[in-house]
Amino acid sequence: MAIALTKPWRPLNEAEVAKLGGHMGVYELGNGDGEVVYVGFAGGKSRFGLKGELMRVLREEPERSTRFRVEVTTAYATRYRELLMAHLAESGALPEQNRNERLPSLGRLSPG
Repeated sequence: MAIALTKPWRPLNEAEVAKLGGHMGVYELGNGDGEVVYVGFAGGKSRFGLKGELMRVLREEPERSTRFRVEVTTAYATRYRELLMAHLAESGALPEQNRNERLPSLGRLSPG
């Protein structure tokens, strides 16, 4: 199993986000070059799950990114940390839009 999220990118617009359910899980936002710019999650306190989180991004921060991908999982907290650690291991830095956030403590990964 790959640590990085490998699902295909989808355009970040209302029509695509409306197709999502209210599931818990993780998501990545990407730029036009396919680079991950933000890793987020929809947890038990997220209103309307992944759909709600991404609709909020569209409503409040439409310039944040142009694409997204999601992974439905009830282990969203663990998977969120895993994705951040994988990004850090691969690129040497956190995703650009996660850098000023208060983040959980992260371990170190050495993906092979």
